[in-house]
Amino acid sequence: MDWDFIYRYLPVFGNAAHLTVKIGTAGIVLAILVGLTCAVIRHLKIPVLKEIAIIYIELSRNTPLLVQLFFLYYGLPKIGVPTNVEICGIVGIAFLGGSYMSESFRSGLESIDPVQTESALSLGMTRFEAMRYVILPQAVSVSIPAFIANIIFLLKETSVFSAISLMDLMFTAKDLIGLYYKTTESLFLLVVFYLLILLPVSLLGNLIERRMRYAGFGD
Repeated sequence: MDWDFIYRYLPVFGNAAHLTVKIGTAGIVLAILVGLTCAVIRHLKIPVLKEIAIIYIELSRNTPLLVQLFFLYYGLPKIGVPTNVEICGIVGIAFLGGSYMSESFRSGLESIDPVQTESALSLGMTRFEAMRYVILPQAVSVSIPAFIANIIFLLKETSVFSAISLMDLMFTAKDLIGLYYKTTESLFLLVVFYLLILLPVSLLGNLIERRMRYAGFGD
């Protein structure tokens, strides 16, 4: 193990990790919004929009992220839609993640007894108010384990960004291996930085889940 090499290229991996987290976070935030919207649409059975949401989910979940990225990065410019590698990464994560987040939220919504909605409506709430103040907080609490698992999954999926020449952690590791043949050292740094990114997410998710259940949500 060449520790001098590891020390020398720590800042390079640090920059790559920052880019990975930045793009991954932006994509995940969009994925949460898309997933929540699709889940609510399907739960409320809104005509036309429900069918569109189902088609999107099936299309997204049954095509690899790599194929989606290739379509965004190489296909869109062919039809006159300008883009760049970072936007492709964000949109790719959002497109893939939205479908998984939707299924997580939907399972949470379906776990809530319909009598709670009926009770909220009988108290004078609108369907929107019942969804926002009564159903969603409980559904989100139930969905937390799957929600955190999806976040970790999507952050790990950022490793395929290297295929479209985005200088993330995987691209950096492959580049250094190709230049200096330091396979062990490069992979060691890759594993360490992914652990630094993913382990806090997992621990924070467990903490949030315990806090929400202690507060009484999802019981």
